[in-house]
Amino acid sequence: MTMTLGVEAAQAPKTKGKLTRPKPCYLWSTADVQKWFKRHCSEYFQLYSHLLIHHDITGKALVRMTEGTLIRLGITHPEHLEAIWREILKLRLKADIQEMKEIEMSSRI
Repeated sequence: MTMTLGVEAAQAPKTKGKLTRPKPCYLWSTADVQKWFKRHCSEYFQLYSHLLIHHDITGKALVRMTEGTLIRLGITHPEHLEAIWREILKLRLKADIQEMKEIEMSSRI
């Protein structure tokens, strides 16, 4: 029985008492952007991650990017550009939705 509890305890998610929200993307460091890029644009990570590092792209800069910005960075292949742009737009939308939820929650208090 002790073994079963140990297994269950090992599988339980570790929390710090209160659930914490992920860091908002506009506060991301360049390392956070690299982690996001590797996770969401993995097939392009080896090709383009050095560009994001070279230009010190933070989360704030990432969500402000346009297709033109990506081209100026050096991402010119049309399929790559479209796929990376799509992921940035999804991130931007997710951030906007989270911000609206936070505004709504604060207005209820």
